Amino acid sequence: MVTLVLNDVALAAVLEALNLPYNVRLWTFASDSHGVKGPEFLAINPNDRVPALQDPNTNITSWESMACINYLLRNYDTDDKLVKNDDAYKRYEAQAYRCFGVLEVQLKSHEGGWVIAGENHSVVDLHFEPWIRQYGYAGLSLDEYPKIKAWLDRVQGLPEVIKAYEMVKAREEA
Repeated sequence: MVTLVLNDVALAAVLEALNLPYNVRLWTFASDSHGVKGPEFLAINPNDRVPALQDPNTNITSWESMACINYLLRNYDTDDKLVKNDDAYKRYEAQAYRCFGVLEVQLKSHEGGWVIAGENHSVVDLHFEPWIRQYGYAGLSLDEYPKIKAWLDRVQGLPEVIKAYEMVKAREEA
């Protein structure tokens, strides 16, 4: 685990709770070999942010504290020691569907096909796509949200979105 900020405590606590061995490296905010802006850390996280997690078992690198924690839970919390909470999932599900409802109404409001009215997509569409794309992984359904389904198909067909996923996948496989 590479780290420097307070979010590393949460990440370390999850590692401890799962009884996973880990090493902590401290980084400065400099551009030298010990800094998050230096070439060694930028190879770990090109966004130059901490914490970051390198899993030697899978050769997966993750960054941003919740992304790291979610990775650990998906891969190492096989007994649901930290996540099995049906009530919490029900609250999450209700919140997700509430947000889907807001997005569905927004998409219906102007029939333009994009989140913000206009002929072309915007950064909002590009930002929402990765989050909405994961609905099935989260156990959610878009059956009641036909506008979101159509929008998601449109955004996933954009050349820049296709290329972005290709680039990320190639980096993960490297």
